[in-house]
Amino acid sequence: MSASPATVSTAQGSPAGMAFDRTRLAEANINPNTGLATDYLNHFNEAIMLLDLISAMPECVEEFLEWRPLSYQDHFAASRFKERELAISAYESADPDARRSLDDVADTMNTILNATHEGLCLGLSPKGAGTLAEQATIWLKPLVMRAGAIINGKLVFKTSDAASEAPQVEIDRMFKC
Repeated sequence: MSASPATVSTAQGSPAGMAFDRTRLAEANINPNTGLATDYLNHFNEAIMLLDLISAMPECVEEFLEWRPLSYQDHFAASRFKERELAISAYESADPDARRSLDDVADTMNTILNATHEGLCLGLSPKGAGTLAEQATIWLKPLVMRAGAIINGKLVFKTSDAASEAPQVEIDRMFKC
């Protein structure tokens, strides 16, 4: 894997034809170097929090089953995030490799969450539901950290790197570790 800093254009002629004020991005909690916002991770952290509760409170299964995957743009469009339009525009102008890397990690997390959702719909015993939820969080937490590293410009995969592979390949790789 190769790490290189991702950037969002802060001058005219950016991919979306928009200029971004670095100070405004920073004030909006959008990384001025990548154009990506960690607020998107709250969407996944909500699901992880619910999964963490299932062992102790099996009734949280119903609440988890209401959670739905959202793309970066859909998350911000539906959020109360004050600068949601800026977050969407900055994302659209961000380095394509950074966007692709983040989207690939999000797709992997969504694959895990969807599989967990399907498993929890089977009417498992409270112990079985708790075990499934625990395992899902074990897989998800490092992926949230990876997504955070991408958002903060610490980790970006080039198109030819492993992160551009299908989410199932990433999950298979995790099982081999």
